[in-house]
Amino acid sequence: MKRLLGSGFLLVLANWAQTPAPVLPGAAVREAYSKFEYRIAMRDGVKLFTSVYVPKDAITEGKSYPIMLMRTPYSVAPYGADVFRPSLGPSEAFEKEKFIFAYQDVRGRFMSEGIYEPIRPHKPNKGPRDFDESSDAYDTIDWLVKNVPGNTGKVGIWGISQPGFFAAAALIDAHPALVAASPQAPVIDYYLGDDVYHNGAFMLAHRFRFYMGFKARGNEPSPPKPALPFDWGTVDGYEFFLNLGSLANADEKYFKGTQPYWKLNIEHTNYDDVWKSRAIWKYLSNVKPATMVVGGWYDTEDPQGPLRQFAFMEKNGPPANNLLVMGPWTHGGFSRGDGDRVGNVNFGSKTGLYYRQQIEFPFFLHHLKGRAALFPRAWVFETGTNQWRKFDAWPPKIAKSASLFLSPGGSLSWERPAVAQTDEYLADPNRPVPYIGHISLGVRGDYMTEDQRFAATRPDVLVYKSAVLDRDVTVMGPIGVDLKVSTSGTDSDFVVKLIDVYPTEYPDHNAPPGPAPALAPANKIQMGGYQQLVRGEPFRGKFRRSFEQPVPFAPNQADRIKFEMPDVAHTFRAGHRIMVQVQSSWFPLTDRNPQTFGDIPNAKPSDFVKATQRVFVGGDEGSKLEFRLLP
Repeated sequence: MKRLLGSGFLLVLANWAQTPAPVLPGAAVREAYSKFEYRIAMRDGVKLFTSVYVPKDAITEGKSYPIMLMRTPYSVAPYGADVFRPSLGPSEAFEKEKFIFAYQDVRGRFMSEGIYEPIRPHKPNKGPRDFDESSDAYDTIDWLVKNVPGNTGKVGIWGISQPGFFAAAALIDAHPALVAASPQAPVIDYYLGDDVYHNGAFMLAHRFRFYMGFKARGNEPSPPKPALPFDWGTVDGYEFFLNLGSLANADEKYFKGTQPYWKLNIEHTNYDDVWKSRAIWKYLSNVKPATMVVGGWYDTEDPQGPLRQFAFMEKNGPPANNLLVMGPWTHGGFSRGDGDRVGNVNFGSKTGLYYRQQIEFPFFLHHLKGRAALFPRAWVFETGTNQWRKFDAWPPKIAKSASLFLSPGGSLSWERPAVAQTDEYLADPNRPVPYIGHISLGVRGDYMTEDQRFAATRPDVLVYKSAVLDRDVTVMGPIGVDLKVSTSGTDSDFVVKLIDVYPTEYPDHNAPPGPAPALAPANKIQMGGYQQLVRGEPFRGKFRRSFEQPVPFAPNQADRIKFEMPDVAHTFRAGHRIMVQVQSSWFPLTDRNPQTFGDIPNAKPSDFVKATQRVFVGGDEGSKLEFRLLP
């Protein structure tokens, strides 16, 4: 018995000796970097919490490195000088190459002092103690280059989404040490096409879910607090938001008066001074640091931000190095994963990996460490043909204008139809058109490639389809929408969707190798005949004159709606068709328009009425889409 116990003990001991010790989070970072925590004083005396990771050989061997800075409202955790982040920098290449990495809680968030204000308004004329996000970035950079050991005096800044806003703000009257910046999927104008409003329509499902998690902090610095997950009470977001009723009900039902950011959103439905003061892009003139603006064609949160920032900078004293990068990514998708697909659509290569290795890392390496590299003005991924393209301007100078006309009989034509007619449908805000064809909570990150066949069969969706294309049609740049419409109501939304219709015999690249099964699984998407959303945008009709001053429709009188959808770089292949769908709701992606002119967040149930919508097609004033096509 003693021998058996002894043998068992020896066996356990041998196994223990061969089992590697558990790896602590951040072990690789801990091995190569020393961590410091600072409270950096801003010009008004408020101190911002900043974690700094310095390569150990900068301290032990006197080596020097440039600084990579990120300013964020989402916490720089973990806190404590002996607790390390699991990774550093925009990608693992940065950590291996070695930089000094600085992460900062912005004013009023987590361990930083002060009061947080969402997308804080910029102050172009500041006094000695006046502050905004550009001055906080300036003061932070000034302190870092003067106090962090082993730095070269060169700084780069990057950030995704709200941190992208802070990266953009740092470009205004930039500190001389800031030589390179990359606002990525940046929030550039909350109202005009980014997170909150798209052409006056409120981005309901995304905003609700975001503010359920993004809570206001108390007046004193504190680390993140654990939060209970929100109980939706259903798996069906369509049902949940329909039962919500008017937007104003959300505060009483769910936020309980604790969410000032939500209230800010729904109390300012027009493009008023609250939103204009937060439009950081209007101040990005005569920028000095090299800038790489990054975005995704399928970004559900900030699709317009990178495009608007790049376009404004190009026209208003751009930096010598100004680069736009757009790829087939969801919000921030370029920073993680392979990037080879979104939803059911496969791009044939690892676009995210390509971006991180061939674009992002070389950009900062060139500007911060002097490594040789050449960059175009625009580096974009062309969907449809699935290839990277480089241009010396965006949109490409070689692109030519063309119009695609909505035509009688549900067709699309490159020639203006001589015959004019009206198409109509009955829009019921109590039975809105869903934004996807299956049950889901919140906003799916892949909805922007979703199959639209479910919508094409609804009687409240107009469908226009081209003939089968006999050649490739490549669209580069924004898509102009020019609709002649009428409504029996006094307000209405018009949603326009541009769709790539695959051939019926399209090969199913999602299928496993081998013979096709006799019966496809119920949840299997067949790509033959797939109606891929390429771009879609809502427009709230009462803003057709301006976003500042809404005006009602005169019932049943023809009127005009003109706007631009965000840019695309897409090729409709020969053998495919182009489709346009027009509808009056996109729920719960956007809130419901009651179709009665008034204050929509506070609309009463009786305000939600059916309306007959008419779209005028053909003739001299018919509806159309405007493209920029590559020859």
